Amino acid sequence: MEIKMGMFITLESNSSETVESVKCKVVDRQDNVLYVSQPVGMQTNKTCCLRKNTDYRAIFQGEDKVIYTFPTKVIGEKMDQLPTILLSCPPRKEIKKIERRRFVRVRTSVDVSVEYNGQYHPYVTKDISAGGIAVKLQSVPPFAEGNTVTLTIVLPFKNGEIQYIQTDAKVVQIFKNNDEQLASFQFINIDENDQQLILRFCFERQVLIMKEMSNLQ
Repeated sequence: MEIKMGMFITLESNSSETVESVKCKVVDRQDNVLYVSQPVGMQTNKTCCLRKNTDYRAIFQGEDKVIYTFPTKVIGEKMDQLPTILLSCPPRKEIKKIERRRFVRVRTSVDVSVEYNGQYHPYVTKDISAGGIAVKLQSVPPFAEGNTVTLTIVLPFKNGEIQYIQTDAKVVQIFKNNDEQLASFQFINIDENDQQLILRFCFERQVLIMKEMSNLQ
């Protein structure tokens, strides 16, 4: 996948410290260097600085609507009429595609509101991915398989940041799994930045789960 001018990129620090993720826009590319706009904090929505030689994981959506990720590093800045940050751009083989069927699905509980026929219904997720969610049902839901609903999902990040994602979704299946009644939803035309936020949330939760498992060993 070729990274082109105008694409938006989310940067997540590889540091163990709690560092706010940022978003920026690709304004130019020369060989293995990306020139991006001044980054804006995902939580504060304010311009922030990136330290030279800091490693990041970059996430972006390609023209094919697929999510991609690659490792990058801040290598400098260029002071011009519009200041830009210089990021390393790896060979194409290091840009990894995350196909929809391979979206990381993480078991975690977050609050979600399902709007259907003008009514809002609160639920808690069973799992979540950048492609959809499953929620726990306590009673017969007002919606049915095949219906289109609007979801509002609350994403609490470990640094205290809370993001609200709103997207249309299709009710894929209403089913029973062991003793739980569940409903699964597939996102419809989800906003690129929102999908990147969910992907980031899933990666963060997955790392947390892996750490908890290692502590039990």
